[in-house]
Amino acid sequence: MSPPEVLHLTGTVVLDDDREVGDVWVVGGRLTFERPAGGATTRLEGWVLPGLVDVHCHIGLAADGAVDAVTAERQAVADRDSGVLLVRDAGSPADTSWVHARPDLPRLIRAGHHLARPKRYLRHYGLELEDVRDLPGAVRHEAVRGDGWVKLVADWIDRDLPGGGDLTPLWPDDVLADAVGAAHDSGARVTAHTFATESLDALLDAGVDCLEHATGATPAHVDRIATLGIPVTATLLQVAQFDAIADQGAARFPRFAARMRAMGARRHAHVRDLHDAGVPVLVGTDAGGTIGHGRIADEAAELAAAGIPARDVVAAASWRTRAWLGVDAIAEGASADVVVYDRDPRTDVSTLHEPAAVVLRGTRHV
Repeated sequence: MSPPEVLHLTGTVVLDDDREVGDVWVVGGRLTFERPAGGATTRLEGWVLPGLVDVHCHIGLAADGAVDAVTAERQAVADRDSGVLLVRDAGSPADTSWVHARPDLPRLIRAGHHLARPKRYLRHYGLELEDVRDLPGAVRHEAVRGDGWVKLVADWIDRDLPGGGDLTPLWPDDVLADAVGAAHDSGARVTAHTFATESLDALLDAGVDCLEHATGATPAHVDRIATLGIPVTATLLQVAQFDAIADQGAARFPRFAARMRAMGARRHAHVRDLHDAGVPVLVGTDAGGTIGHGRIADEAAELAAAGIPARDVVAAASWRTRAWLGVDAIAEGASADVVVYDRDPRTDVSTLHEPAAVVLRGTRHV
């Protein structure tokens, strides 16, 4: 039997913030820094990065709710071909556990259903709890159903407020604290959808592990988030749509519309403030609802436009978030999940739009 074909990745192989090497090989789907003996070799040269991470992505979800497996597969392939080889699915109404058995699709870390309340989130997206006291039990269930993450909807528009609708929290503070504790007791981490200022203190008091959007954070909140070391997924592609969301409800809900417009307008300054305070800003497209899949480079470009240095954007889109999620980057014996570029994206994030090669589990797809 002849030796297996070997991929030789050469040029600048980025291991992390501080380390680079010149060569790494792919043998049997695994990475090695030792030159293998014999066998045909295919050479790929350029800047070699650990596979990108979309940390807020909804495989199995479209604007109207759950999609079938064929559509979910197309979503995952679009992500893969953009260089995203690891997805944290931040809530999905579809059961996408079958993706784990597909070596040609990105690695998937599922957060189970969005947990929300009736008429207090997008229809057909989440598991809606009639009784707020059921939240800790639902969290335990989703912790088992998912892959170590649970997704809470912390706030949404309350259309029944006197004087017109506005963003308000969904859960009493004590219930929220019990729910986060239930997730931790089950070995899961919690991330929370939050637009509103009013939700943040309770989330931070409860010990939430990550914040999605966090558009309502005040300077005091930013300092507290930084002190606690809690990452924020900025989802700037989504926040850029706040004007359009405001337009839909402006006539009936002027307070809500004004708030959404203000948060959308300050999105770049807000994200820059988070970064400057030392908050880990994660890269997530929020693909699935109204945003197409495969747009990691567009989200990275938005973060760079906000003033985050290209090196930090690329690190957050790759090895730093892999480490935070507990998934190997480029290391001896690790799965060969890498992206190759003709130019260094750490100096120009627009390079992320044009991967020269995408290698997942040792197989080249682009």
